[in-house]
Amino acid sequence: MSVALRMTTIAVAVAIAAGAGYWVARLQHAPGAAGATVAAAAPAAPAEGEGEGERKILYYRNPMGLPDTSPVPKKDSMGMDYIPVYADDRPDDSGAVVVSPARIQTLGVKTAAVELRTVDAAVRASGRIELDERTQVVVAPRFEGWIERLHVNAVGDPVKKGQPLFTTYSPELQSTGEELRIAERLAQASAGHDPLASESARRLAEATRARLRNLQVAGQAGPRQVFHAPVSGVVLEKAAIEGGRFMPGEALFRIADLSRVWIIADVFEQDLARVQVGQAAQVTLDAWPGRSFEARVAYLYPTLDAATRSTRVRLELDNPEGLLRPGMFAQVALAAGDASPKTVVPGSAIIDDGERRVVLLALGEGRFKPQPVKLGARGRDVVEVLDGVAAGDRVVVSANFLIDSESQLKAALSNLVDAGDGGQGAAGATRYEAEGTLEAVDAAAGSLTLTHGEIPALKWPAMTMDFLIADPGLVKAIAPGTPVRFVFEAGEPGEYIVTGIEPLAGAAAPAGADSAGATGSAAGDAHRGH
Repeated sequence: MSVALRMTTIAVAVAIAAGAGYWVARLQHAPGAAGATVAAAAPAAPAEGEGEGERKILYYRNPMGLPDTSPVPKKDSMGMDYIPVYADDRPDDSGAVVVSPARIQTLGVKTAAVELRTVDAAVRASGRIELDERTQVVVAPRFEGWIERLHVNAVGDPVKKGQPLFTTYSPELQSTGEELRIAERLAQASAGHDPLASESARRLAEATRARLRNLQVAGQAGPRQVFHAPVSGVVLEKAAIEGGRFMPGEALFRIADLSRVWIIADVFEQDLARVQVGQAAQVTLDAWPGRSFEARVAYLYPTLDAATRSTRVRLELDNPEGLLRPGMFAQVALAAGDASPKTVVPGSAIIDDGERRVVLLALGEGRFKPQPVKLGARGRDVVEVLDGVAAGDRVVVSANFLIDSESQLKAALSNLVDAGDGGQGAAGATRYEAEGTLEAVDAAAGSLTLTHGEIPALKWPAMTMDFLIADPGLVKAIAPGTPVRFVFEAGEPGEYIVTGIEPLAGAAAPAGADSAGATGSAAGDAHRGH
């Protein structure tokens, strides 16, 4: 190609490029051109509620629970926004609920696995160490006299059987001894010439010996007597004082053998069927932490204490070291049950309202379902489950009453809402959870006053307001001023009913608070601002 032809081609290309640039510039500066270009380049935005990841809104309900709904967003007379009701909010007839990860963390929800393990079903009772009544003896002379000398001087001294305790002098023994000697001499002297007098003297001597035997001094016919310890043991009481006078039958020493002691324990009525004579037991005492003692049930007393609904049980155990002192308190664990593994859950997982016993199964992805269970033996920290769950399931062990309250409500609503009515029947019936402070309780009106924070589900700001209380017993042990977590639901238009309430973890009751005397406004009053 010639140089002239090449230059011509280049010039034509430059001209075409310049023309194209001119027309593009005119399009960009024309009115509405930019918007049209962007619209053409980008896909159309989906309408609200029609996107693939959007939740479909069925309608908007009144934030105060009034029977008023709206197909479009609006505000009520107090300026609060109506709350959207989504299609996936419909109640589940199984009572299962879905809890978001944020709420799980806020409520402090914890779960534990159902296990196969041995149930520590021991019968536990409190008792006290007492003397073995069969080893106690008292030393009480049967005659009148004075104590000339004490050989054992203090309470608590150990003594051996046969060891001298004290020496006495008695004029009565002196006269009786003289009478015996006279009778014996008379009987001997008259034996050869006066058989009748000899027989009378012999009978008198025999009667005197019998009297000395009854006075327990037959082997020591004299005014002075030495009394010995009848058993080995410890002196528990000592009334004898050297030089003091004593009367017949007065207990001067009380001695007990502490090498074996009793434990009298109080076993509750419902546990009596699991206690038998000869049953082994473990005994622990505060005085000897970390140490246990072996004992056995020796006797079940035949009466029941009507005030405590318990029966006394006597256990016996050896005390060779003398560590167990009468009067000590003891904790007794009576072996009961078998050692085979059983399906168990933590005791805190059981929800028992008197009519049903359930656990909350953790189904994963924030879903929880109440599961009725049949319970067996109760251990120290676990409960046997006979039916309802299996090993490996996970159950809720913390904050479960809040989840259970919501699940009961959803199960109840499922029976009232028709699947084809668009959810309108459930517009005002739902349950809410919140945290706040219990201000006052009006037991007569069945209401309480709570200060709570924002409740986003109802679009409520922080405020102080009155609620009805489903059961006054729920706040019986909660003092005004206590931070609480509570569950409430809508009742009649404008009414809200607290169905569950508990103190926040770690919250302490205010000093001087008295829930019994607290009063509050009527539950039907309007909201009050701070």
